[in-house]
Amino acid sequence: QGQLRESGGGSVQSGDSLKLSCATSEGTLSSYFMAWFRQAPGKDRKFVAAVDITGDNAYYADFVKGRFTISKDNAKNTLYLQMNSLKSEDSAVYYCAANQWATVQPTSFRSWGTGTQVIVSA
Repeated sequence: QGQLRESGGGSVQSGDSLKLSCATSEGTLSSYFMAWFRQAPGKDRKFVAAVDITGDNAYYADFVKGRFTISKDNAKNTLYLQMNSLKSEDSAVYYCAANQWATVQPTSFRSWGTGTQVIVSA
């Protein structure tokens, strides 16, 4: 629980990389299940990746497996999403979210950032 703030979005070309960051309140990463979601215009918000409280287990949507990596640095209170080999279909607003239990359902998440936009051009 607390403030979440995404950063690192931008406009890139297909095949490029971006690293998103989510700044969290102190103690958030050691207390909550964290996830990244994305939402393209006119589309539903979709699960992208998640990491558990221990940091030992990561989960990915099929469409990002092998390209995206979720990680966190508890000391820096920051959640990350490394995005490689970006495709035009990755274009969306990316959100980080926190919840008290493991889930991929966006409606279950307790706290959300306001998002950072990623635009990938061919």
